[in-house]
Amino acid sequence: MKLPREFYLRDGLTVARELIGKKLVTVLPEGVTSGIIVETEAYMGTLDPAAHSYRGKTERTKIFYGAGGFVYVYLIYGMHICTNVVANAEDIPEAVLIRALRPVDGVELMTLRRGKKNLCGLCSGPGKLSQALGITKDFYGEDLCGEKIFIEDGENLSVASTKRINIDYAGAAADFPWRFVATD
Repeated sequence: MKLPREFYLRDGLTVARELIGKKLVTVLPEGVTSGIIVETEAYMGTLDPAAHSYRGKTERTKIFYGAGGFVYVYLIYGMHICTNVVANAEDIPEAVLIRALRPVDGVELMTLRRGKKNLCGLCSGPGKLSQALGITKDFYGEDLCGEKIFIEDGENLSVASTKRINIDYAGAAADFPWRFVATD
């Protein structure tokens, strides 16, 4: 069952933690793909120097300022798409980066998209999982309560928190324990 809008209308830390064990699904013309979310990171808007929305509303970050439950995607290193879930209420610009998945449905299609057969590394990073699920820049603003991309209830997994990865530029915020990982 798809997660309701209310799931996303909570603070980014809660959403990030509770996304662990949920199933991210894409339904595209070439097929259905999905995976269990096993790693996330919360980005807490104007309180968080690591967040894209930290410095305010721009054309790129306007999606953060709407209600939670929409997709924010961006290109990193000029080649990888990162998939984020917008969290919280309107005008509270928080989001959750989906960092890793355990593949479930459409594994053959995922391996074709990635050009890899190693299941262990198939969705082991934000760019990898976006490519495997067919997520492109065109997903910016997609409704997670829609039909193209959505999140379903999944499994109950144990969760640990750690500091986030690759955000040394964020000063003290780099050490905030806002990364959540499945420990199972």
